[in-house]
This record gives sequence, structure tokens and C-alpha cells, in this order.
Amino acid sequence: MAQDREDQLAALRRKANLLRQRDLVMIQRAGMGHIGGDFSALDILVTLYFAVLRVDPQHPDAPDRDRFILSKGHCAGALYNTIAEVGFFPTSELETFMKPLSRLNGHPDRTKVPGVEASTGPLGHGLPIGVGAALAARLDGAAWRTYVLTGDGELQEGSNWEAAMAAAHYALDNLTVIIDRNRLQQGAPTEDTIRLEPLADKWRAFGWAVREVDGHDYAALLEMLQSESWEPGRPRCLIAYTHKGQGVSFMCDNVDWHHRVPTPEEAERALQELREAVHG
Repeated sequence: MAQDREDQLAALRRKANLLRQRDLVMIQRAGMGHIGGDFSALDILVTLYFAVLRVDPQHPDAPDRDRFILSKGHCAGALYNTIAEVGFFPTSELETFMKPLSRLNGHPDRTKVPGVEASTGPLGHGLPIGVGAALAARLDGAAWRTYVLTGDGELQEGSNWEAAMAAAHYALDNLTVIIDRNRLQQGAPTEDTIRLEPLADKWRAFGWAVREVDGHDYAALLEMLQSESWEPGRPRCLIAYTHKGQGVSFMCDNVDWHHRVPTPEEAERALQELREAVHG
């Protein structure tokens, strides 16, 4: 059993590295994207899609599927790479990212892309949608679960806290929000923009079960996300401490890489680092 878990963790690590390489190439080719936020979220996405979520790319609208909502919709590149690798559409389609008439535009569109549960982009909308989905499952007596990935900067939007109150009021313990706590947002650290801390205490005060984890530690993510209930009757908040630009030394924790696109030379340097990480 211990060896099986080690093999699973190694497989997740390799998968995330592969997707970072693809995402890097995709964004450099397109000339636009949000590579820093993509890289901070990819370990979470890989853990969800390859070890937690009950989804079937052959039946993307199956009624009993789990729902995943990417609230930080500007990091669509990370989601596209992940769901393509799962099999929702061919990985070759990633070459069309941001091209005219491509369905893979800068924010995910649920009417165009199989595997996308919600069209997101304006920040602060994903959690309210997730609360509605979780409440629908409760009313239907359904077993499927809802997961929402938010950025930390977007928690400065008041709609999140209205949704948090509603989720606790309705005791939606079938709902998990994961906060990509990379501590950076567009142009500045979150704490210099509007202070979020003490973040865990705020969620607890709103009636949520709260856990904190290294968002790049697959074992820790699995331990939290494969457990279906932390505190019965309470929605779950997982604060995942991450690094913007994770995996590439000159991007890591650098706010410039919120919007910046690598030059061909920078892309090659980054790819070399990622390739060495696989074989190191």
C-alpha cells in the first residue's frame, strides 16, 4: 500500500510537470495568458482531476458527476491543459488557444468547452455558482460533490462572503472551496492591496470547516481532498499555500508573471528547468 501511494504521488508529480511544460509552450505561442497563476494552481488541478473528482470525459454531462468550478477564470490555460490531458478534448486543440474563433479563449466557456462547468472571468462569481450547485445536489438527494478553486486576491470581492454565509446557513458539507493562496495578485501582494489575514479565522467565523495545506504537496492535498467530510454540517475551506510561477526559478513568487509572457529565450530556459526537474 505504501508503495502504491508513492507511485501515485510520483505519477501526479510527473503529470503536473508535463502540464506546466505544455502550458508554457501554449502561452508563449499565443502571446498572452496568465502563466504565474496557472503554475500556482496546477498541482491542485492535477490532484483533483487525476485522484479525486468523479468525472468521465466520455460523458461530460453525466448527472452524477462531481462539479469543479474554476473561479479564477483568467487561469483558464491551466484548466484547458488539465481537462485535455484527462480526455475532454484532444491535446492538439491546445494549439488554438486564444486564436480567432477558437473555443479555448482567455476565460472558460461552459457552452463551448466540454468539462467546463461554469463560464468564469469576473472574479468572485465561482463560489456563488458553487453554492447553487451544492444546494441543488442537496435538494435532489444526490451524492455528487462540488469543488471551487478561487484565487486569493478575488476574496476581496464581497460576493464570496455572501456565498460563504449562504453555504454555512444551508450546512453544505458537500461543498469544498480551495483557495490558491499564492499571496500575489495583479501588480502587488494581496496584503498590500486589501489585507486578507487572518484568512483562516475569517472562514471559521463564517461557519466553515477550515484546513491549511502546502498546495504543492500531493500527499497533503490527497489527504484533505479524498476525505469526504471534515466536520459534518459544515462546508469545507482548504487554504492551499502556493507559489506563483511554481516550478520555474525566475518566475516563482514574482508578481511580474501575473500577465507577462515569456520571450522565446525565457521559455527555453523555463522548459529546461522543468525537464531537469523530471529527471533530477
